[in-house]
Amino acid sequence: MAGGSWAGYRALSGDSCATTERLRVAAAPEVAPAVTAAAATWSKDAKVGNACVAVDVSAADPAAMAAAVGTRHGVNLGTLGKNVTADVDVWIPDSSTWLLRIAAEAPGFTPESFGSIAESPIVLAVPETTATALGWPARTPGLTDLAKKLATDKSVRPAIVDPARDATGLSGLLALAGAAGTDASATTLKVGIMRALSSNSSSIRSDMLQKFPQAADAVGTSVGLAPLSEADVIAYNRNQPAIGLAALYAKPTAVVLDYPFAVMPGVDPQKADVAKALRGALTTSAYKNGLAKAGVRGADGTEGTGFAAPKSAPATVPPPAAQNPATVSAAIGQLLGSWTAITQPGRMLAVFDVSASMNAKVPTAGGITRAEVTRAVARQGLALLDDRWSVGNWTFSTNMVGTRPWKENLPISTVAAHRQDIANAIEKITPKAGGDTGLYDTALAAYQAVQHGWQAGVSNSVVIYTDGKNDNPGGLTIDQLVDKMTKLRDPKRPIRMIIIGMGTAIDRGELESITKAAGSGGVFIATDPAKIGDIFLQAIASRKGA
Repeated sequence: MAGGSWAGYRALSGDSCATTERLRVAAAPEVAPAVTAAAATWSKDAKVGNACVAVDVSAADPAAMAAAVGTRHGVNLGTLGKNVTADVDVWIPDSSTWLLRIAAEAPGFTPESFGSIAESPIVLAVPETTATALGWPARTPGLTDLAKKLATDKSVRPAIVDPARDATGLSGLLALAGAAGTDASATTLKVGIMRALSSNSSSIRSDMLQKFPQAADAVGTSVGLAPLSEADVIAYNRNQPAIGLAALYAKPTAVVLDYPFAVMPGVDPQKADVAKALRGALTTSAYKNGLAKAGVRGADGTEGTGFAAPKSAPATVPPPAAQNPATVSAAIGQLLGSWTAITQPGRMLAVFDVSASMNAKVPTAGGITRAEVTRAVARQGLALLDDRWSVGNWTFSTNMVGTRPWKENLPISTVAAHRQDIANAIEKITPKAGGDTGLYDTALAAYQAVQHGWQAGVSNSVVIYTDGKNDNPGGLTIDQLVDKMTKLRDPKRPIRMIIIGMGTAIDRGELESITKAAGSGGVFIATDPAKIGDIFLQAIASRKGA
C-alpha cells in the first residue's frame, strides 16, 4: 500500500498508557486523506480501555486490495493486486460490491460493516458539447431513455471500465441494467447495452478517461458516454480539459459508490473496539469538508465546504433505498456472467441431463418440465454469445448409444459458422423414458473431449446440467472417476468443470469431488429449477478455482 501515515496519540488528561493499540486501515485513495486527518485529530485524545491508540491509514486501490483480500480467502476476482497487503484491520473500499463479490465465493469472509463513510453517485459522463445538444443543463435526459439510446444508436459511442475490475463500471452496469426494466424486452435491451459498452471497454479507469475527446474536432470520433462516479467527473474537470465532462444524474438516485467501513474477519476484540470508535469520528463537519476536497460527498449525500459540484448537480443525492445483500449479490453475479459471455470468448461443451426425472414439472415456472426450463436457458445463453465463441452439445442419461450414457448432438463448433446448428441441437434436450443418470462416465468423457481440442487464449470449459445423483450400474464409481480425472489434469491446459444442479435430489459432495478433481470450476445449485438461468450466469461469472 502507498501513502501510509501514523496518526499520533497521547494519553487522556496526562495519564500514561499501559499499551498502544495500533489500527491498520486501508482506504480508497480519494477518501484516504480525509480519513487520515480525522484519525489524527481523534487519536490525539483517544483511549480504549487502558490503551492509547494509533491509526495507520494507507491509500489502497480498491481492485488491488480486493485481489489481495480475495486471495487470502481463496477467491480470484481477476483483478490485479500489486504492492498491496491484505494484512489490515479495516478496509474502506469505494464500493460494497467488492465485499459482496468476495463473500459470494468465500462464505467464510464475514467482515463486520459499520455503514457508509462517504458517497459518490454514479453518473453518466458525457462531453459537455454533446450534453448541450441533448438539452443539458436545462434538461437532463432520463436514464431509461439513455439506456435505450446507447443500445441502439452507434453514434453515442459509449464506453465502460471493465465491471469485473472496477466498481464504477460494475455500478454503472447495475444502474443501466435496472433502467432496462423487467418486461419481455428487457433481456434483449440489457444485452444490447452490454455489447455497446464493451466495444470501448478499458481495464483501468485512467485509460478510459483518455478516450474522451481531448479537442473539439475529436468530439465525433471519441467516447461519447460512460458511467463514472461524480468524483471522477470533478477530478477530470479540475484539470481544465479542452472539452469538459457533464454529469447526467439519475432521478431518483440509482447507484452510488458507498465507501463501506468494514472491519476484517478475525480482528481481535480490542482492535475491533478501536475500529468502532474511529468509525464514530468519521461523522464531523471537518471530515466532510476533507472529503469535499476530493469531490466526494458525505455519507448522507450532502456536500462539504469547497465541494466543486458539477453543473446541474443536486445539492443532496440521497443514498438509494437499502436492498437485501443477497439480492444485490445475485444481481451482480448475473450481470458479470452476462458480461463475461459477451466480452470474453470461450470454448464450452454443454452437457445436459435427459434422464426421466427431467420430465418433472416445475410449478414456479408455470408447470413446464425441467427439460423445457433447461432448453429455454440454453437458448438465452446462446443469445449472449458472440461469434468468437465455440460451443458443443451433449445429452446424457443411460444407454444413450448402446451402453454408453452420453450422446454427442453437436461437436464443439464455432458460433460464427454454426449458430443455427447450435440452436437446433438445443431441441435435443428431451428426456429419455426410463432413463437413469450416467453422470460419472459422462463427466469424464466430456472432460477428455474438451482437453483433446484445448485452445490457448480462451476459457475451455465443461458445463453440466443435472437434476440427480449418479445412477449407472456397471459404470465408473466416484473414486474411479476422481482418480482418472486427477491423472488427466494438466495445469498448463486448465479446464473449468462447472456443474449446475437443479432440484433437491443433488448430492453436492459428489459434485464438488468431481470439480475438485478437474482442478478448476465449481458447483452451483438451483433448488428451484426455475432459477437455473440465474445460476448459469453466476457460474459463468464465478472464478472459483480459476
